[in-house]
Amino acid sequence: MGKIRLDKFLADMGLGTRSEVKKEIKKGSIQVNGMTVKNPEYKIDTGKDQVTAKGQQVSYAELEYYMLNKPAGVVSATEDKREKTVVDLITEKRRKDLFPVGRLDKDTEGLLLITNDGALAHELLSPRKHVDKTYFVKVKEPVSTEHVKLLETGVDIGEEKLTLPGKISRMALERTSLCLTIREGKFHQIKRMFQAVDNEVLYLKRLSMGTLELDENLEPGAYRPLTQEEIKRLKEHAGKQKSSDI
Repeated sequence: MGKIRLDKFLADMGLGTRSEVKKEIKKGSIQVNGMTVKNPEYKIDTGKDQVTAKGQQVSYAELEYYMLNKPAGVVSATEDKREKTVVDLITEKRRKDLFPVGRLDKDTEGLLLITNDGALAHELLSPRKHVDKTYFVKVKEPVSTEHVKLLETGVDIGEEKLTLPGKISRMALERTSLCLTIREGKFHQIKRMFQAVDNEVLYLKRLSMGTLELDENLEPGAYRPLTQEEIKRLKEHAGKQKSSDI
């Protein structure tokens, strides 16, 4: 990233608010390359300079990417006065500006990307990009062949247009659990799609988004950083998706 102010560097890395870190700097708690610096406006090179706060080294991360297996009961937000948020679950984060890419309902589980990469989030969430999202769904009533056809054609969920065609796979023998891939992200979309065919969603879990697939080793509430390969593939896929007015 190059050179930035010392107080911004420390605030970005979650050591406090701008005013809080300024006080620490002026108290002489911060060293740059072994030398105490008391000027909050001191410019540091994030790629070269070594910064320590109270004896602990502070390394800089411009962008962070985490895969979270969202548990039920947690809200998809950056902060909430009453509820625990998905960002609260990322205890090892270094950035203070992380956010969830898209929303999963409070009772929905599964894959959620947590990052501060606004450009990637825009690519993944843009309605014109139609990035695939696959969910495991349990419903109250068996899904008939007729209803499969409707869901894979487009149903009326009260919007101006029908939903884009979905894709159903891995239907269980009893026809009450399946995987559904959609290319939009409307509010409560899957629940509304099944309501449109006189059914009710009992359980919902997101399995994938674009090229990013939920790590089966992550228990609900657990997370891990994305690998460099996952980040690369996700960016390439999002960038290649064609915009459309469909």
